[in-house]
Amino acid sequence: MASRPTGLLRAGAAYSAARLGLVAVIAVGLVALRVPLVVALLLAVVVALPLSLVVFRGMRSRFTAELAAATGRRRGERQRLRDRLRSG
Repeated sequence: MASRPTGLLRAGAAYSAARLGLVAVIAVGLVALRVPLVVALLLAVVVALPLSLVVFRGMRSRFTAELAAATGRRRGERQRLRDRLRSG
């Protein structure tokens, strides 16, 4: 059972790291163009959000699939527990 959550954690961590990396790359590029750091970070966050939806589509799909699988397992476990409690 310990191996199940690691897929979800790994997919979530990879997707989050990729999105943060994209923000960093955009911010560094803007700073190189002599945009002030705070403005560059704000613009990078705004630009990276829609861009990451396109660029990291596969990663997002894997994360969503892992999340759906984990949710399904939790629902099943919760229902089994309820059934056991009702049967007393």
